Parts: sequence; C-alpha cells; structure tokens
Amino acid sequence: MGIFGENFTAEGVLEDSVHLGDQFSVGSAEVVVTQPRLPCYKLGVRFESHDVVKRFFASRRTGFYLAVVREGEVGAGDEIRVTAREPNGVPVSEIVRLYSEKRYGEAELISLRRALQVAALPDSWKEYFRKRLEMMNI
Repeated sequence: MGIFGENFTAEGVLEDSVHLGDQFSVGSAEVVVTQPRLPCYKLGVRFESHDVVKRFFASRRTGFYLAVVREGEVGAGDEIRVTAREPNGVPVSEIVRLYSEKRYGEAELISLRRALQVAALPDSWKEYFRKRLEMMNI
C-alpha cells in the first residue's frame, strides 16, 4: 500500500524523452510528470561526500516527480505507458538545464515560455522562472 512519496525505478523512461505534463499509466493508476527531482544536501549526508550533490546534478539524471491523476494498483513489473503528451511539454532534462543556466539565449527562452504554459508544472517552479526572466529584463 502506497503511503507517501513512493518511487518507481524504470528502464527507458529518461529525462531526455519525458516531458513536463506527459501522462502515463502504470498498472491501473494514471500519473503526470510535474517537475524534475533535484538533489538536496541529504544525498551528501547519505553518501558521506561533500561533492556528491554537485556530481549528481551535473549528470542531469535527476529523475522527476509524478502526480497521481487517477489512483490505482501498481506492482513490480507493471508497464509504464504514455497515455498523453503535453503539447507544450519540455523535456525534463531541458528544465534542469534551464534551472541551472546563468543566461538564456533565444532557444532557452522558447523552451521556458512553453514550460510556463504547462499546467502540471508547480507554481513554485513557474515563479522561479518568471523571476529569472524579470532579472534578465525579458
């Protein structure tokens, strides 16, 4: 029985091919991609390493969070199938890159504007990116 913050480990579901807002079915549940998972200091504590958080983030293999659209039963070996693609979706890897970039070029601005239109992206992320745009006077 899932309680809180359950994890999926999957093959072939990578940050370059999964977009914000994409919906998947897993078992009888349906989920939507909401945001990248960013490493925190606890990772460094767990691995007793001061640079593991930086190395993890630099790998861009952060994973991502899912929100439950429809509850259901999920078990080991259940297929993860795409059920809907977000038309304004931006790959999770691109969002991680945009999060860490100091400056944006035209291509980054296009991706960022698309991401801001994704309903599944949490308001906190939207606010972060809007503030970045304001600081750049865009």
